[in-house]
Amino acid sequence: MPSDQAPVLVLASASPRRRDLLARIGVVPARIVAPDVDETPLKGERPRDYVRRVAAAKANAVERTPGEVILAADTTIAVGRRILGKPADAGELRWMLGLLAGRRHHCLSSVAVIDAAGRLREQLSDTLVVFKPLSTAEIDAYVAGGEGMGKAGGYAIQGHAETWVRRLDGSHSGVVGLPLYETAALLRTAGIRLG
Repeated sequence: MPSDQAPVLVLASASPRRRDLLARIGVVPARIVAPDVDETPLKGERPRDYVRRVAAAKANAVERTPGEVILAADTTIAVGRRILGKPADAGELRWMLGLLAGRRHHCLSSVAVIDAAGRLREQLSDTLVVFKPLSTAEIDAYVAGGEGMGKAGGYAIQGHAETWVRRLDGSHSGVVGLPLYETAALLRTAGIRLG
């Protein structure tokens, strides 16, 4: 890449939420690639190690051409050492919401950036979230609405589930799926201009 040419960003995610969050900081990816990565936790893997490993694997799974910077992220919900990924069905979603109801949990969001020179840099956002107690009727209505399917921990904080949050310490955007403070710092370091 010529030294006078700025690097371009490749987003290693098909998530529309991550694209929307990047737009908030004035960044539009030159291309978007959905990496094919096995997101199954390893036996005994701690949530922090899991989310870091998956984010780095997503970044490394995308073929990079000269002048490109790869951005990948992964978000998971942790209750103690238990990793709550995306629910497979309505029954698992109902179980996850019952587990989270009335208690605190951590939303871990790892950001991985491979710069134009091929160096991988990572940052982890850890946000404490406390839900109010949820009635069976509230859980049933949320499950029926389908909002939690495809979301780590079975909820979308940018939707109706935000009304359940009694306390949030950390990054709201990290709970949505891309912590903007950490992302902006990594992108600047990689030479990506923010809007």
